[in-house]
Amino acid sequence: MLHISKLQHTDSSNFFLMAGPCAVEGRDMALRIAEQIVTITNRLRIPYIFKGSYRKANRTKVDSFTGIGDEKALSILKEVSDTFGVPTVTDIHEAHEAAMAAEYVDVLQIPAFLCRQTDLLVAAAQTGKVVNVKKGQFLSGASMKFAVEKIGATNPEAQVVLTDRGNMFGYGDLVVDYRNLPEMQSFGVPVVMDCTHSLQQPNQSSGVTGGKPRLIETIAKAAIAVGADGLFMETHYNPSEAKSDAANMLPLDQLEGLLERLLRVREAVIS
Repeated sequence: MLHISKLQHTDSSNFFLMAGPCAVEGRDMALRIAEQIVTITNRLRIPYIFKGSYRKANRTKVDSFTGIGDEKALSILKEVSDTFGVPTVTDIHEAHEAAMAAEYVDVLQIPAFLCRQTDLLVAAAQTGKVVNVKKGQFLSGASMKFAVEKIGATNPEAQVVLTDRGNMFGYGDLVVDYRNLPEMQSFGVPVVMDCTHSLQQPNQSSGVTGGKPRLIETIAKAAIAVGADGLFMETHYNPSEAKSDAANMLPLDQLEGLLERLLRVREAVIS
């Protein structure tokens, strides 16, 4: 079980949820999305962590949206946490960002492309925050034990979460190997399935990442059936207008029904 002081419903047998917009685009959008998800997860008693990237460092094109300013976006994440009493998670990309982001959020997320960066993992561990490491698209689940070991060697008290987001399959496509979930759980850490990034189609000729959002429910149901501890989803009230990852986000008005169906899958699995 994930232990964060602000994480509600930790006595629940439900999976936990990391969800929110890909990037923090502004205060009003972040608070609006957070309020709706908090209302849903409170009703369903699903432990919830608000997700929002304060800066997008990995972009296809040089003129792609990267953020509204680090301090401004991080302050919005803190306001979300203070307003709704939920923990927050954001990505960091370089070691020097860890201490800065840790002043505002509860969980530091290591992007998949950077999961082998020792300095980054060490810096995140040193903050004392929960560290969520995305499994590289180029790695097996078994290989992620080294990320866990790096963090544990730096801070034996650190909480580690591992998140699968698929593996590269040919050019510009991903597949999910569900064997990776129990493999990573064998390291004694919570394991999450990223249900939206695993459906990306990156590096398209247009310079804009594509995706298959119609399969989000398929990925999520399979993950719950396999026994995932948590789910990660990016969602927006109008994905077509989102400034990052618009092609593979879940429309916010579909979240409640999806979570209700996933809870039924969870109940069937544990009964």
